[in-house]
Amino acid sequence: MGLLLFLIFIIVPIVELYVIVQVADVIGALETIALLIAVGILGSWLLKKQGTAAWSRLQAALAGGRIPTDEISDGALIMFGGALLLTPGFVTDILGFLLLFPPTRAAVKAMGRRSLRHRIQKRTGATGIYDARVIKVERNATGSSRPADPSPSTGRPAALEDDSPDRG
Repeated sequence: MGLLLFLIFIIVPIVELYVIVQVADVIGALETIALLIAVGILGSWLLKKQGTAAWSRLQAALAGGRIPTDEISDGALIMFGGALLLTPGFVTDILGFLLLFPPTRAAVKAMGRRSLRHRIQKRTGATGIYDARVIKVERNATGSSRPADPSPSTGRPAALEDDSPDRG
């Protein structure tokens, strides 16, 4: 965590300043400031457009009775992209724009899902996520966990049963 904070608060601003100085050296100081302002205006317009679209998709999913997982992750990535656009500099602006464009945002979501799936598999020993259902996990003598034996009819792990004592 300390390394991450070091990167965010020390390295990123130094890289941003370096890039700004290099751009200013090539195109001029006033032009660089104008470019940063133009990128900010374009970014805020795109942020508003994508945020409004994500909000509409979220409301439609809820109205349709669906769990809005994609819509929520889109909204979170759009907000993070907007935060990056608020940070002055070209590097964070590029990363922010990548999160605002739907194709690159979809790629980031796919990478996040793969990472989450890998972390779940690593911690539980499961071979996959089964229809977003909670699965029963058995502990062996060594304390490691694995999914319960699959149901003979579906081949999937048995659904979680209420093993908890009555709280009555």
